[in-house]
Amino acid sequence: MAGGQEKALRRRINSVQSTKKITRAMELIATTRVARAQVRAREARPYAEKITSVIEDLAASGAAASHPLLATREVERVAFVIITSDRGLAGAYNSGVIRAAERELMARRLEGQDYSLILIGKKARDYFSFRHYRIDESYEAMTDRPTYEDARRVAETVIERFEAAEFDEVLLVYQEFVSMGTQRVAMRRFLPLVSVETMAAAGSGSAQAAALYEFEPSPGDVLSALLPRYVESRLFSALLDASASEHASRQRAMKAATDNAEELITKLSRAMNRARQDAITTEIMEIVGGAEALGSSGDEVEHDVHDFETAYAEATQEQS
Repeated sequence: MAGGQEKALRRRINSVQSTKKITRAMELIATTRVARAQVRAREARPYAEKITSVIEDLAASGAAASHPLLATREVERVAFVIITSDRGLAGAYNSGVIRAAERELMARRLEGQDYSLILIGKKARDYFSFRHYRIDESYEAMTDRPTYEDARRVAETVIERFEAAEFDEVLLVYQEFVSMGTQRVAMRRFLPLVSVETMAAAGSGSAQAAALYEFEPSPGDVLSALLPRYVESRLFSALLDASASEHASRQRAMKAATDNAEELITKLSRAMNRARQDAITTEIMEIVGGAEALGSSGDEVEHDVHDFETAYAEATQEQS
């Protein structure tokens, strides 16, 4: 019985050790990808800051724009652009985003508003399709390493449907990357954009700075042309943030799994050593009892007992 228990424990230890190797490898991969995602986010920031600055300068100079992306309507249908991952093993990364989006969706439905779901990532699609939500658009294979082309493709769909008045407001839900140890769910209004007057008041642009440039065909036309690019830039920044958050969450989850595997291996090793001690003790008792029953000489019994006592001491030393 004890020998069978020892074999079962040994098999389980080997299984946990194999799992530990996998989680350790995934932890190292996620750590590398977080660093790369942070670099890509920093590289994309100058473009976003510059296009925002130009728009603010144009707005401050009084450029008029009656663009559909600025149109504010009574909200009868709200669209949710939800960014999750394609793969799991990332802790609470996906569930946090999905829960926040679903709570807001239910609140809007209680207010009498309809909804539209535009999902990025396999996890969001699987969750909402399993619960029979209506999904209008879904995208995959763009959250691990997002590109600007990915952002442009999604933004074009959202802009086209918003301009066609298929929905009146767009909310963007994703994980915002703060640091390696901190990520938080962000829910922001994506469309309609704030008014030109609000951009001028809230931004750092100035009419004097805009007056240094000549715009062709006109400042208003340039502003109207830049607004879709601004939407794409915002979505691309959200995708980069979400990618970095995903890898950071996976790195923490895999580190916790590796630590738990090490702790479990230690506990199983101690249990296996105890099983070995029990097996050795049982065999010693059987030898002594068998020798007495067969009338063996005391020297032979003493020699066999000494061998097993040595093995017992070695097993005890391994346990300590």
